[in-house]
Amino acid sequence: MAEDQEREEGQESAPRPSTAAARRERRGANRPAARKDADPKTEKVKAVRPAGKTAAGAGADKPAADKKGRPTPNRERKAEKVGFFARIARYLREVVAELRKVIWPTRKQMATYTLVVLVFVAFMVALVSGLDLLLGKGVFWLFA
Repeated sequence: MAEDQEREEGQESAPRPSTAAARRERRGANRPAARKDADPKTEKVKAVRPAGKTAAGAGADKPAADKKGRPTPNRERKAEKVGFFARIARYLREVVAELRKVIWPTRKQMATYTLVVLVFVAFMVALVSGLDLLLGKGVFWLFA
């Protein structure tokens, strides 16, 4: 609640990074330095616990596989064959998900872009027609 009052008083949180490199740097700064490190004596890998975490708070009484509820699949395991209609449904779900990511232009932007395209096409038609007429007259002059 104190954080909300501080933000209302004009202290905003850090600005969002605008470039991909800045986002990667910010994500990297928020992660622990290493998740696992090897013990050189036993050659076993042990987990590194972030500072401030206790064994009781991290769920130390359960094995790692129980935390997620299922084991991680092997690379050699083949994916189950799904039916034709399931693949079509998945494809349509993915299409809708991608279309939600699109930043659609406003009506004004669309009118501007359409006008620019029509002017460019008209210019190119005039240019090609003029060159065709010019070259046609030159060929007739040369061979007639």
